[in-house]
Amino acid sequence: MNSSETAIIAAITLVAFGVLAWGFARAKPYGKLGVLAWLQSVVLIAPWLLYFGSLAAGIYINIAGLLFLAIGFAGVYVAIGRQLRAMGQEEMIKKKASERIAEEASLGQSEQSTQGNKPSQPEIIPIPEEDLSTIRSIFGIDTYFATETIAYQEGAIFKGNLRGEPEDVFNRLSASLRERVGDQYRLFLLENPEGRPTVIVLPSRNDPRPMSTAQKAFAGVLLLASIFTTLEAGGILLGFDFFSTPSRFQESLPIAVGFFLVLIAHEIGHRVVANRHEVKLSLPYLLPSIQIGSFGAITRFESLLPNRKVLFDISLAGPVFGGIVSLLMLVFGLVLSHEGSLFQLPNQFFQGSILVGIFAKVFMGEALQSSVVDVNPLVIIGWLGLVVSALNLMPAGQLDGGRIVQSIYGRKIAGRTTFATLIILGLVGLGNALALYWAVVILFLQRDLERPSLNEITEPDDTRAILGLVALFVMAAILIPFSPGLAGRLGIGG
Repeated sequence: MNSSETAIIAAITLVAFGVLAWGFARAKPYGKLGVLAWLQSVVLIAPWLLYFGSLAAGIYINIAGLLFLAIGFAGVYVAIGRQLRAMGQEEMIKKKASERIAEEASLGQSEQSTQGNKPSQPEIIPIPEEDLSTIRSIFGIDTYFATETIAYQEGAIFKGNLRGEPEDVFNRLSASLRERVGDQYRLFLLENPEGRPTVIVLPSRNDPRPMSTAQKAFAGVLLLASIFTTLEAGGILLGFDFFSTPSRFQESLPIAVGFFLVLIAHEIGHRVVANRHEVKLSLPYLLPSIQIGSFGAITRFESLLPNRKVLFDISLAGPVFGGIVSLLMLVFGLVLSHEGSLFQLPNQFFQGSILVGIFAKVFMGEALQSSVVDVNPLVIIGWLGLVVSALNLMPAGQLDGGRIVQSIYGRKIAGRTTFATLIILGLVGLGNALALYWAVVILFLQRDLERPSLNEITEPDDTRAILGLVALFVMAAILIPFSPGLAGRLGIGG
């Protein structure tokens, strides 16, 4: 290991320990609950730190070893999570008891102080008085104790105190609202800027609108454009320009069809899970690209999401379906590759992705030492599919990765990861056109966070949190290349 690589490893180690120390310093004032929450986050990132740290040090951990690490740390994560929930419930009971005593005292004082004062001018609420009175009737001492009503957009904010588990309270309030006013209003359970549970009621006419005819036509135009760019990308891989010689479309058609299978699998994943949760999705807006055919698609939600769990499930399903199809193509392509296969790639090509390089080493072995490696077309298609899945998993805005971060960690953290992703893409984009392209796409089309779910307070469970981190880890493993020195020690390339 040369001095520059040692310096890089030392810098990464210092940064990692610095972040952990900063997290511990922030958690310590919250006592045992805070320390346990910090320890849980350490357990989540520990296997990946060990894996990449070992890889950087030239120690290769195979897939079985990585799975063993992940399963072991996942068990520790779940055990800590159970202890946290038990302690959290105990703290919640104490907090609710103290809040109830304080409320009763403050109500008594307010009644005494208002006896000799003139009533102030009431705020005008945009909801009709009859409906407002009906909505107020759904609140109770055992669900949500509303203390103040404030006008908000075309509806109202009901400040108060939560008197039960968020998911149970939300379900009861929503069912009660539906019984009284039908489908006229939507009830949101959110956290206000101070972090306190708050209820917002808005008219259902503010629900997401379905695609217009013009938008559907635009989606169709993008589909046609993506078909042509995919044929062009296939032609470039085969050594000819499809736009100059369209009569040769039959040669690039198999590559285009294979790549479109990945895009279709991605969309099927989203829609299968969305249908299960009764959530409507728009038609996909494909993003055509000359380099690889298409960068995937932008798909909008056309109905409100019931909770953050549903946001997570729908967002993860697309990359999982597309990623599995891509990985199968890659593996079958590596197995079928032999001397004389259709494509010849320089061995440095396999240094461009940690994940692809590891799979190539497992299935092709010493063949990667040759200056030129013959590969089956499925290797190229599978690799491109994995890149598209990974790009959509970047933790930014309304990309699948951004939605996953928002569902697990909330809107504040999702906003920060979006900003950080844009900064990183901007820096990388100084020397990489693909990164610059995605920075522009996110900045102008995808930077906004997804609108809040109806129940924005209830967090996804531990299993979803682990799956989300695994997805982000796989994204990094696909997009991050090997250093030449490390790739040489592992026998990937010359």
